[in-house]
Amino acid sequence: MSAEDFRQPSAVISGPEDGQSLWQPLPSRGYVTVKFSPQNMPYDTFSSGIQLLPPGCHIREHGHQQNHELVFVYEGTGTVTIEGETTPLEPGSAVLFGRYARHRIDNTGDVDMKLFWVFMPPGLEDWFNAIGRPRQPGEPMPEPFPRPENVAEVQQRMRFVPPRS
Repeated sequence: MSAEDFRQPSAVISGPEDGQSLWQPLPSRGYVTVKFSPQNMPYDTFSSGIQLLPPGCHIREHGHQQNHELVFVYEGTGTVTIEGETTPLEPGSAVLFGRYARHRIDNTGDVDMKLFWVFMPPGLEDWFNAIGRPRQPGEPMPEPFPRPENVAEVQQRMRFVPPRS
């Protein structure tokens, strides 16, 4: 590639129903839609998507050994707990988790919490594929289902930092 190749404008657009969508197991439930990953765009330094977290559900405590994660709340309310310290979240809140920062997100409100996430370098989409089930936009939420039996092995392979408890 020449230096000129890097100066060519490029863009990728993902519409409201575009992206791979996956139902999530307990305790998150809801769904994730991967909007951008190295599989559908020319950039290999991040992946991003949306997550819907129903009332009373949560993203269990975890961290990442080799990734940073940015989360933006655009609907709903809840809390984020980072290394044991809890902070309220509301629409417009953004959180950047550095490597090894154990974190948990809880929907404490009475409506769905909707999050936009960016994962650097990419790989969160691999986690969602390993634990989720395919979802078609508009289909009703399935009955709650458990995480896969091999979830500890998947977490280890993806270099997750385990919860404290």
